[in-house]
This record gives sequence, structure tokens and C-alpha cells, in this order.
Amino acid sequence: MKHETLNLKQHTMQLLDGKKTSNDIKNEIAIEVQSIKAAGGKVPHLAAVLVGNNGASLTYVGSKVKSCQEIGFDSTLVALPETITEDELLAKIKELNEDDNLDGYIVQLPLPKHIDEQKILLAIDPDKDVDGFHPTNFGRMALEMESFIPATPFGIMELLERYKVETAGKHTVVIGRSHIVGRPMSILMSRKGNPGDSTVTLTHSRTKDLAEFTKNADIIITALGVPEFLKADMVKEGVTVIDVGITRVEDASNAKGYVIKGDVDFDGVSKKASFITPVPGGVGPMTIAMLLKNTLLARKMRSARNR
Repeated sequence: MKHETLNLKQHTMQLLDGKKTSNDIKNEIAIEVQSIKAAGGKVPHLAAVLVGNNGASLTYVGSKVKSCQEIGFDSTLVALPETITEDELLAKIKELNEDDNLDGYIVQLPLPKHIDEQKILLAIDPDKDVDGFHPTNFGRMALEMESFIPATPFGIMELLERYKVETAGKHTVVIGRSHIVGRPMSILMSRKGNPGDSTVTLTHSRTKDLAEFTKNADIIITALGVPEFLKADMVKEGVTVIDVGITRVEDASNAKGYVIKGDVDFDGVSKKASFITPVPGGVGPMTIAMLLKNTLLARKMRSARNR
């Protein structure tokens, strides 16, 4: 019997490298943009709406615009003052909806406190909603129809597919029920096809004995935002772990004064995992790549409609 357990322990851990994969995707899109250009077509155009000057949002939007330039997309940054009224922002959204030159756009969240985020997201034309947050797109995704899938879940599905992680018949435990990651992941992992066909348990802050679920999971997707929450004793051998958590943790020994930690105690869990995403460099880079992929899809859908 001892001999058998030894064999089990010898699985190799593979890193799900989001940085490398996102670069591969960007290169694939760049090639496609070249051929659109060569055929005299219009290249995809993405706009980002940024309200106020939140540091983290500025960084995100900046990297989105830079990625657009790298792959040959047109991009527009719509920078608006923190003091803009809800009505003024809605008027701007209407303008973007009607702009024929624009294939897709995103409204960078969070918005200032005096603006109702839900109201703004509802005003976005679902055909230009490359973030995939509009209820129309969410509903289409849930019904397994063509839609824009939110960029982070889309990135996770792409990683699972490209690294040939077996999902059919597996037990997937999702930790966190946010509308941006947890809930869409629970829908996507249970849908027909690959990746998918999983039996999904959606857990959250009110789940009792969470470790009882994670110990039996073949795949764990965690988007909790609690640094190093998932420990080695909470997972089984050979598990696949997708860490969506990004938390800044103060660290005086680091030049920046902080380090970025995921939801997973990487050192411990990686020793048992067959596949695992690092933080940083896992799911994060995939998010921007999939936003670009959605924009390319929006461009194709628009030109098909205009034929």
C-alpha cells in the first residue's frame, strides 16, 4: 500500500502562466488585425471611460490603452472629472453607444459615490459592452448563447483550455459569489462543452465548513480577496487551483512598501497541486487579453450586421 501512495505523490505541478498565455493571445490578435488592415477593413476600436483620478484605475486604463496600441487597435481614453453628474455621464454613454466608429467600450469601476453604477452599466449598449457586465450579456452567457463573457472569467476559461486541464465530470468549488468572477465562473464551469461539464459548488462567506468542500474539490477557483486564505491542508493531492485574489499586503522589506498576495498560500498549496496560477502573473494579465478578444469579437459582429 505504501508503494501506491508514493506514486500518487509524484505528480508534477504545472504553472498556469497567464503572462505568457496573454502574450500569445495578443500576438494572435495582432496577426488578425494585420489581415483586417490588409483587406482594407476597419481595425477594432476600444474606448475606456475613466471618471476621476483613482490611482489604481489610472494604471489599469493606461495598460489597456497601451495593449491596444501594441496589437494595432484604435483606442480612445475618455477622461472625465470626478465632479461629473450622473446625467452628464449618461449623456456621454449615449454618445458612445451612437458612435459608429467605436466597436466597444468599458466604464472603469469603481465610479464616484454620487453615481449609481448599476444605472450606468444598464445604459451601455449590450453590443458594445466588451466587459460583459450588462444583464443582457450575462443572461446570454447563462443560456449558452453567443455573448461577451466578463474578461476575468473568460481568461480563466482560456487558461484551462490552453493548458488542457480536464474539467468534464470534475468537482469545481468556486469561492466567492461576486457578479464579476464567482457567479459567472459557476455558470461557465457547469455549461456544456470544454472547458465546462463540471459539477459546481458555489461557496461564499456564509458557507459552513468551507474546508469540507475544498478538500473534495478537483478544481478550486477562489475570488475572495483574503490573502493566503487557502492552505495546503484544505486541498487534496492533484488539485487545480485558480487564484483570482489580489490584495496589497504591507511589507516594509519591499521597496514599494507592499507585496501583492493572492487568496492561496502558494508555497504550501503548490506542493499538492497539479495546476496552479501564480499571483501576480496568473489571472491578472489574462483579463486585459480577453478584453481585447471581446473587442475583436465586437468588431466582427458589427461588420457582419453592416453587411
